[in-house]
Amino acid sequence: MAEFTHFNEEGRAKMVDVSDKPETVRTAVAHSSITVNKDIYVRITENKMKKGDVLAVAQVAGVMACKKTAYIIPMCHPIPLTGIDLSFNWEPDGEEYILNITAAVKTKGNTGVEMEALTAASACALTVYDMCKAVDKGMVIGKTYLVEKTGGKNGDFKREEKVR
Repeated sequence: MAEFTHFNEEGRAKMVDVSDKPETVRTAVAHSSITVNKDIYVRITENKMKKGDVLAVAQVAGVMACKKTAYIIPMCHPIPLTGIDLSFNWEPDGEEYILNITAAVKTKGNTGVEMEALTAASACALTVYDMCKAVDKGMVIGKTYLVEKTGGKNGDFKREEKVR
């Protein structure tokens, strides 16, 4: 089982010991999206959704989820985060609108923040869905993926192509 780092000698799951890894600055950027109809787009952009300011609440949800990633992803290390930034931009798509969500996360530590960035982006999309589902349950949460990461033993990663 030596080649599988998340399993012990008995073949059972374990959290990897990262105490010997060097502490470096590590960053990760993740993307998610949610496609909504025109009515929801207008309500969000004009701040007329009954549950409140959708993007403000989604942003707070993303930050909160990012900080709690280790509690919901098994074997994920609890790490001190030094920065979390979430941004949104709208993309028209015919009769629908795509809300693109970007989560950028930073730490100085001995393990990466990819899962934290992915969790933040996902939580934002889920929160938008939750706040708008009374208007339309047909919204579609799009692909969620790592855009880039820096630092660590495996080096940097940058996605070259846009995922659709």
